[in-house]
Amino acid sequence: MCQQVSEVSCRQVMVVDDDRFILEVMEELFRPEGIDVVTAESGDACIAELEKGFRGVVLMDVMMPGKDGWETIEEMIARDLIAGNVVAMLTAKDIPDGELEPLTEHIIDYITKPFEADEIVAIVKGYLDYLA
Repeated sequence: MCQQVSEVSCRQVMVVDDDRFILEVMEELFRPEGIDVVTAESGDACIAELEKGFRGVVLMDVMMPGKDGWETIEEMIARDLIAGNVVAMLTAKDIPDGELEPLTEHIIDYITKPFEADEIVAIVKGYLDYLA
């Protein structure tokens, strides 16, 4: 796993979702594309990966037990873990919560499930190119 924002070869995505099936599907979609996949089953697991140095695209589920996606992003901001990452919400909710409004400067996209496999891969590749 790459640790530096400045590494051009640093192509990684962290999928934060409490649904193991979503995590497995994302691994199957991104790995053949040469994108490293880090999975986190909770907001706390996401924060732990960020503290270890993860930098890349973060696909964040909104509805998770314990710390939801919005609370996780707020903690990322409070702990200064947002820099060097592109955050996109990945959720089953068609309409964003009111909680999105104060966080819009930190969230690049709001992607609803279900999604098309080729579409999500293209979106993430675009975000990775943005980070390069």
